[in-house]
Order: sequence, then structure tokens, then C-alpha cells
Amino acid sequence: MKEHVIVTVSTIEGTRHYQLGKWLQKCLKGIGYLSLALVITAAGLIYYLNNEVDVALLKQSEFESRSTELTEEVKQLQDLKHDLENDLTNREERLQKVSDRLGDLETVLGVAETDGEIERRIDTAMLTSSVRLYMLNNIPNGSPVGAVRVSSKFGYRTHPVTGRKTMHRGMDYAVNVGAPIYAPADGVVEVTRSSKTGSGNFLRLQHSYGFSSSYSHLQKFKVKQGEFVEKGQLIAYSGNTGISTGPHLHYEIRFVGRALDPMAFHNWSADNFESLFEKERGVRWDSLVKKIENRASNQLQLSSQAVVKLKDSSS
Repeated sequence: MKEHVIVTVSTIEGTRHYQLGKWLQKCLKGIGYLSLALVITAAGLIYYLNNEVDVALLKQSEFESRSTELTEEVKQLQDLKHDLENDLTNREERLQKVSDRLGDLETVLGVAETDGEIERRIDTAMLTSSVRLYMLNNIPNGSPVGAVRVSSKFGYRTHPVTGRKTMHRGMDYAVNVGAPIYAPADGVVEVTRSSKTGSGNFLRLQHSYGFSSSYSHLQKFKVKQGEFVEKGQLIAYSGNTGISTGPHLHYEIRFVGRALDPMAFHNWSADNFESLFEKERGVRWDSLVKKIENRASNQLQLSSQAVVKLKDSSS
């Protein structure tokens, strides 16, 4: 017996009966199963999409939080950049001031200003000033009795006592008895000799590099033989002892025993440092300066090991 399904539909117009065959039933069942599968699939897809939305919202929240952090970091970096730019500007201004001051120092020292690294320029200025300070402390310079009149210079003259033309191997300062005499450089007292003849009370200092200075016709000594003295230290008082026509100080400077003109040393100072090299050519200044430069460079441990070449006045 064939299976049939009768579907009855009642309306105001009457009742109608529809008979569904086996094939149609299968189609309807297939459509039902398909619809159920679609509903289940849609439900699963909706569930999946809801989860994806939740994950997306969480990531969005994380991104927003990270974006806020990055915005703050960017702001901090901008502030740091601004501070660094200000600091760089200040450093450049200070560096320019240092360069300007260094240029002034180079002018005073007589060192040619260059466009090289400021570190090298500083090394050069340091070395130059160190060499000059060392030489001015260890080689006689200036007046041992201050700003007084020079009554007799170095060279041939008519001797005031004998009347004969002789070599005057020093210079005379017109000072009264008791005028203080100061060491013109660091050194050691080689001789203190009391006498009523010749040079009278006599004192000689040995300085560095073969230089010596001597003082005649003194009243009294303030240092003893073998005593170390420093530049500017009181060493004696002027007088009128020995062969002398009046109170004065006879002052000599020698290099390895040879008398030099004291006037060149009398006028020598930091303001005219190279003048001595030009006026007194009997000393190998180039050799001496080079050795002092090498020693000063090693002691200062200069970063650039710059060596300043002072003018060769002996050539």
C-alpha cells in the first residue's frame, strides 16, 4: 500500500484536501533538514562572529591603550628633543665663548689662531703658557730692584775709578744703600762673599740651564750659601762696598760663565716673550725650548700632543 499524506486546508470558502506523494514528502524532509542545518550553521557562525567581535574589541582596547602610551612617549621624546636642542644651543654658545676667549689667549701668547679642533688649540695654548711660565720662573728676567734708573749699561766704558776704557760686564742700578734685592728666578745660592775690595760684598745665584746672576757692592745678605731660593724672594740689600763711587747695585747675568747683556733679561717678560731670543742670539734657544716643550707635553699629558714651535730667533 502506497503511503500518502493528506493535507487539509480549511478557509471561509471551504475545505480543501491535498494529497502529498512519497517523493514530495522526501523533498519537504530534505528542505527541513537543510533548513535545520542552515539554522545550526548560522547559529555557529553567529557565535563565532560574536567571539571574534569580543577579541577585536579587546585588541582595539589594547591598541587604544598602546596608542595612549605611544602618544605619551612621543610627547616625552619631543620634550627631550626640545631640551637637547636647548642644551646643544647653550653648549654651542659656551663653546663659542671658549673659542673667543681662547682666541684672545692665543693673541696674548703670540700663537697663530687656526681653524683646527678646539681641543688641539687648547693643548697648544696650555703648552705655550706652560713653557713660558717655566722659563720665566727658571731664567732671570725683570729687574731685581724694581723700577729704578739704570746708571750704567753693559759694554765698553771709561771706568769711573781707574779712568781706563774697560769692558763693563753687567749693568748698574742707581739705588740707595739698603734697597731690597729680589731673586729674578728660582735657583740656589752658589756664593756669598764678604769683601771690602773689588766687588765688595758679593752674591751669586745659580739658575737652571747654565744661567747665573750675580750682585755686587751689597750691604748685607739675606740668604746663605747652598740655600734654595724662588723667584721674587728677598736675597740681599744694596750697599756701597768694595770699589765703588757711590751706592748702586752691579748686576750680571752669565750663561755657562759667559757674560750676557742684562738689559735683554731686564726687559724680558710674558708680554714680550720672544724679545730675548731676538736680542740675545748667543744661546741655543731653539734647543732649550724644544726640550722644555717635550717635558711639559709629557707632564700635561696633552690629548693631541701638540708641540708649539716658538720662533727660532737664533737663525
